Amino acid sequence: MKASEAEILIIPGYTNSGPDHWQSRWEAKLSTARRVEQAEWSKPVREDWVAKVAEEVNAATQPVVLVAHSLGIPSAVHAIPLFRKQVVGAFFVAPPEVDNPAVRPRHLMSFGPYPRDPLPFPTVTIASRNDPFGSYEHADDIAAAWGSLLIDAGESGHINAESGHGPWPEGTMVFAQFLSRLKA
Repeated sequence: MKASEAEILIIPGYTNSGPDHWQSRWEAKLSTARRVEQAEWSKPVREDWVAKVAEEVNAATQPVVLVAHSLGIPSAVHAIPLFRKQVVGAFFVAPPEVDNPAVRPRHLMSFGPYPRDPLPFPTVTIASRNDPFGSYEHADDIAAAWGSLLIDAGESGHINAESGHGPWPEGTMVFAQFLSRLKA
């Protein structure tokens, strides 16, 4: 599948993705990409975030590819039962441990636990070995439950602009390869 054949939904996490974040850069470069805008970026409410993801998927006029970072991942996964339009794949980066009370901010726990059923479309999950919001072991466990291909990003922090992943050419290459294997 080509990017022009899909609606690419950019689903940022807690506090949104700033202009230097790889998600913002992808949104600017991909003509069919659009961001899921949340009403409250710094005070996320699970029901609101999940409903907004479902609303954006259901407004699609082409097959959808989800590109979720951090808290955007549980928002997308919890929204799956509400999807009425075709989602052909999801690209998940830096899944947070939303059921770990040691992870801050604590209100992220309201997004847990993750559903553990296999996901109904192909997914790739990219995780870092030193992400302050989620352990690699947790990412490995949840990706296995979902049937998601897990990619080890090494020691890459939270895979955001603050950890040096603004342009993120490796991520662009993996996403392009993932997209090329999807079928509408």
